[in-house]
Amino acid sequence: MVGTPLAIDIGAGAVARLAPLLADRRISSGGHVAIVVGPGLGEEIGDILRPQLPDAEILTVEGGSVEAATELADRLRGGFYDALVGIGGGRTLDVAKLAASRTALPMVSVATNLAHDGLASPVSSLEHGGQKGSFGVQLPIAVFVDLDFVRRSEPGMRRSGIGDAISNLSAIADWQLAERERGEELDGVAVTFARTAAMAILHREDGIDDDEFLIALAEALVLSGMAMATAGSSRPCSGGEHEILHAIDHLFPGTAHHGELAGAATLFMAFLRENGSVAAVEACLRRHALPRLPADLGLSAEQFAEAVAYAPRTRPDRYTLLEHLALDDAGVREHVGRYVDALDR
Repeated sequence: MVGTPLAIDIGAGAVARLAPLLADRRISSGGHVAIVVGPGLGEEIGDILRPQLPDAEILTVEGGSVEAATELADRLRGGFYDALVGIGGGRTLDVAKLAASRTALPMVSVATNLAHDGLASPVSSLEHGGQKGSFGVQLPIAVFVDLDFVRRSEPGMRRSGIGDAISNLSAIADWQLAERERGEELDGVAVTFARTAAMAILHREDGIDDDEFLIALAEALVLSGMAMATAGSSRPCSGGEHEILHAIDHLFPGTAHHGELAGAATLFMAFLRENGSVAAVEACLRRHALPRLPADLGLSAEQFAEAVAYAPRTRPDRYTLLEHLALDDAGVREHVGRYVDALDR
């Protein structure tokens, strides 16, 4: 059985059409829902939705932490709702997903940017105790992407989703390595979803200002979420490249967007593999003006090497090429140096 949202709607005006969408999909015929928004768009979204959903309660959350999700869950337990609707970017949706899981409410995800694949995944990436962690949650019952809001999001946020989508190729290669070396069970359906998502973006010549590209990117991110739901973990979309980005987040917080880190780390992992995928990944990153090298991320080669050496500690249960190579600090520095020399052009 494959886990999938009951409804997926990608297009302009999704927020304005929320009430009929909830009724038509039999999620909430009367509009008795809790709507969670972030501080940036909260007032505007509230003005759009109050006339059509008078029985809804609109709640604002700030930040992307377990504490924010816990506080939201406590507030939800004091009311009676058909569902929880999260509207916004990654942090708002991740808080809403965890709160919905803790209160056993179906969760509707309404994305206003395409920064990463969290919009449809069964994972919440939240800060807790000063560090970022991943928490398993229920898959959203419905996923809507409002292209009107996506077009208004900053270009860096739209580009970021590209890096997260193509990083699936690195994650799949690591999963296949774990199957060969350790007998880890590989889910072919999850791999198919994840690879289809990445390949839908990898060679496209249009970009983030084109509606057709934004639709393709949104679909790719939704497919990535379905891949994780099918696998029962983030395995098909998170390998050594995500270990590196989590290490950068931990050692050098605030460096770049999640997907920007994922794209650059995917290129480095492709370089380590020496399997011919470097050219395609690099061309995609160049085409969309995404970071490729440590300097593009605001890091020195030494800092990037430090993150690569630290990376396996972020997911000690996950076997990737980094664990397979088991490079010492000197070996990491040598490979990073060769990587920068080869691609700094």
